[in-house]
Amino acid sequence: MSKVLIVMSAASTWERTNGSLYPTGYWAEELAAPHEKFVQAGYTVDFASPGGMLQPLDQHSADPEVAGPDCARYVEHAAKALREFGPLLKLGEVDSNDYVAVVLPGGHGPVVDLYQEPELGRLLTAADAAGKLIGAVCHGPAGLLSAVDAEDKWLFAGREMTAFTDEEERIFGTAEGAPWLLASRLRELGAKHFSGPAYEAFTMRDGNLFTGQNPASSAPMAEAMVAALA
Repeated sequence: MSKVLIVMSAASTWERTNGSLYPTGYWAEELAAPHEKFVQAGYTVDFASPGGMLQPLDQHSADPEVAGPDCARYVEHAAKALREFGPLLKLGEVDSNDYVAVVLPGGHGPVVDLYQEPELGRLLTAADAAGKLIGAVCHGPAGLLSAVDAEDKWLFAGREMTAFTDEEERIFGTAEGAPWLLASRLRELGAKHFSGPAYEAFTMRDGNLFTGQNPASSAPMAEAMVAALA
């Protein structure tokens, strides 16, 4: 049976420019919706993170006023999927050859650790070279920044993608005090960043690279990946 790898951040806090720590974790919908879509399509889904550390749930993603009326279902699905999978795989021990696709969900964690995680960079570089599908949603595209070569050239420079926008970060209340903003950083490093209306589903495909702008884009991105695999 073909397998898909979901790579999670291991971060539980995000240090702000004033030195304060903002609690973070995985965003339930961004983990649960892709997991659900791939499992329904017959794929086995593995979970990995730096050091195999299990990231906590971002509690904002369990708040209906923030994450919408379906958030409880996503919280339950994500918790069940992680519980049944057991200990996460250590990212450094993962072989991209074992998977047909790699998916990077968000929460703010990826802007804390995955953007500079060399083992993720190794994995993404190998996956891209082999034509494997790569998906990243919301803050997940920060993980794409880890894929640099020995001369610091970014693998995904020039590619079309979307990600959580600066506008959405401001609306969410986390733009002020952020060490850097994801969409701006992607553009600075050479990505062709596109966006739709704030907090509405918007996805992009550039060859084997699939990206989603925000939590609402999680399921549509996964559906596009499933269709491409088929």
